[in-house]
Amino acid sequence: MSTSDSVAPHLYAEPFETSRAERQADPDKLLDGFLCACEIAADLLVCISGMVSAFWLQHYFHLGGESPVRVQQSAALFLSVAFFTVFFLYRDGMYRGGGLLQIRTTENVLRASVQAMLIMFVFACLFGLQSATGTLLIAIALVPVLLIMGKYVFMLSTRHLRRQNNVVLYGVGDAVKRILSALSHIHDPSLNPVLIIDDDRPHAGESISQIRHWQDRLVQTRRGPISAALLHSCQCNTLVVALPNSTPDKVHAAIQAANQAGANVAFLYGTELGRQPFTKTVNLDGLSLVPLYKPGTNRCSAVVKRAFDLAGASLSLLLLSPLQILIVILVKLDSPGPAIFCQERVGYRGKHFKMYKFRSMHTNATVYDVSPVTSDDPRITRIGRLLRKTSLDELPQLVNVLLGHMSLVGPRPEMPFITHSYTAEQRLRLQVIPGITGLWQLSAARAFPIHENIQHDFYYIRNRTFFMDIAILIHTLFFALNNGI
Repeated sequence: MSTSDSVAPHLYAEPFETSRAERQADPDKLLDGFLCACEIAADLLVCISGMVSAFWLQHYFHLGGESPVRVQQSAALFLSVAFFTVFFLYRDGMYRGGGLLQIRTTENVLRASVQAMLIMFVFACLFGLQSATGTLLIAIALVPVLLIMGKYVFMLSTRHLRRQNNVVLYGVGDAVKRILSALSHIHDPSLNPVLIIDDDRPHAGESISQIRHWQDRLVQTRRGPISAALLHSCQCNTLVVALPNSTPDKVHAAIQAANQAGANVAFLYGTELGRQPFTKTVNLDGLSLVPLYKPGTNRCSAVVKRAFDLAGASLSLLLLSPLQILIVILVKLDSPGPAIFCQERVGYRGKHFKMYKFRSMHTNATVYDVSPVTSDDPRITRIGRLLRKTSLDELPQLVNVLLGHMSLVGPRPEMPFITHSYTAEQRLRLQVIPGITGLWQLSAARAFPIHENIQHDFYYIRNRTFFMDIAILIHTLFFALNNGI
């Protein structure tokens, strides 16, 4: 789990192109409208296909009673589920652009599907449609999976049709590098970083490597000042300003240059810029953030979350017990020492607790030190490399979940020597129960320390829901299988 200045860019939320609609050319508007209509039609078709499949499965396996089937009732049921699902997706803004990490897409699909099914389930019960209730029980698991897959296929098939959004990054140091890192991990090729303007760089013409999943490329770096002519020369559509602790004159100069070039402006802001009336959140990598948000408590949500944690942790421990026994044996055979590693961490409201992991480092390694950031770290054992790559070393933390020290999803708990130097802002992340996985682990910022990327935790605290937790767990599973956490 794993370095940079303490300025954490406040990234993370929905689509990147927010306020540029008025300046788009008519062909772009028509294309966006056409693609939106196609996506809605595709979702309707997927929902109906899912309902037909659930109907067939229900009758093939004789589930939910043997009441006579009426074609009109079945057709009305299928169309109603599809309509309500797409309506809820539209209400949640899914057709104005999805979250770049797809977590919000997954969350909204789960929520919309379940809400639509529950509405129709109530109608089916009221009118005594036993066959329909069986179909809906199957569809509540089948339709969300098909919708998520369908949206991913639609995104892949239409990504090259969307207009190119040339992005210029204007800022200093690691803040700019982190924006570039976030852009390198998203699935939208229309976001194209073309230039970095950095006043602190002594030499112009340097390049910063950017590796994206479909291509390797370099982004040129130029020294400031920023100007409209410079933005025009690279056909800039969006200017991202990352100027922590900057003077208002410099920020206003950037805004003026962008306005003259006809480009949209977005800010990665620190607390001091957050108070300015012109400041807007950056729509990048899934998060929209108010830095000094203080979380409230919802007793009903807390009870549901705790019940889900207990059920999920218990079931996981039971199903994965053979695998955990095998890991214990392999760890003991690989290097001398205990199989379980115990370390003090800081949890809810600053309380310390013992966190458990499968040991992945040699016993002579310092217990409280910066975590390894590369697999060739000499502290890591041979089996430890595999455990860390697949995140299997985290499995014993399911016991922490049962004990109430941790949740399945939440901010990652830090070591005491790190929290001792927390600022007042950073301490706000301790107002919720820490988790095994969360948004930080699934973001490009996981290459940097947790306490320097608290924007992910703040976003989760502000927006956490049951369906978001489910979405994060789903993405964590696939992420761990591909890259590890």
